[in-house]
Amino acid sequence: MINENDPNKLIEGEDFYYTPEGYKCFTEKHHLKRGYCCKSGCRHCPYGYDKKTGTIKK
Repeated sequence: MINENDPNKLIEGEDFYYTPEGYKCFTEKHHLKRGYCCKSGCRHCPYGYDKKTGTIKK
């Protein structure tokens, strides 16, 4: 069953956008809503994760 009022539903333009290459890119707002860093080196990471060093900058 599909629930249209699902709080986990992603909203284009708010939680993500599509890059010119066609990839889905999550926004800072989405990362904060999720509540933790996935350590994937996301473009809009609000937690300061650096994929090269594997550390989180505060």
